Amino acid sequence: MLELNRLVAERNAEGILEYAREFHGHVCPYLALGIRASLIAMDELGVGRLDYSGSVDESILAIVEVNSCFTDGVQVTTGCTLGNNSLVYIDLGKTAMTLVRRSTWEGVRVYADGEKLRRHYPPEALELFNRVVRERRGTEEERKRLWGLWEEVAKTMLHLPREEFKIERVKVPPIEQAPIVESARCAKCGELFMEPKAVYINGEPFCLRCAGEAYPGVVGEGIVEINQTAPRGC
Repeated sequence: MLELNRLVAERNAEGILEYAREFHGHVCPYLALGIRASLIAMDELGVGRLDYSGSVDESILAIVEVNSCFTDGVQVTTGCTLGNNSLVYIDLGKTAMTLVRRSTWEGVRVYADGEKLRRHYPPEALELFNRVVRERRGTEEERKRLWGLWEEVAKTMLHLPREEFKIERVKVPPIEQAPIVESARCAKCGELFMEPKAVYINGEPFCLRCAGEAYPGVVGEGIVEINQTAPRGC
């Protein structure tokens, strides 16, 4: 990661994209768009990639508004991830991210309008996307052609001028740091889980799944209510 930190410090977008390729699994326009939006926000806010001490303190937060390839570009570039509690996901379905200092709650929001950016796509790429991804009926040759075109468009996204984005200074309401909580052991499955998630039945703690309660989860369409569909060992 030291190499990635250096690439971000140098604003080497192509180098960051190669790390993002490994993290995300492939290169696509919105992955690159997440990188470009993040670098703009970092320049505006005057911050670097989250380092060890910063991630422990959650000193910088990235707030994303969509669960798409864009968000992986944000995570790789800023170092703000779901696991280090420096990434906040709000389910608005907008291609936008906000980078904010926890010390002042002042931030920068960067929004990309996908419809306006369509002019950067070759017509063939959009046709192949519909056939290969949306309709899931493309041939292997068409899939390979799409990934090649996708890389070309991604390189364009990496260097979009600032004027292509909506950039605004924002004040973010304070967000609580991740709490350290006690654990409880489910009376049915016997597994440990965070105690605030417990449902007590006759004085005994049950995890939401064993209690038969619905719980929120993130799937392709965003945050949904899940009921008894998660993997279970009980």
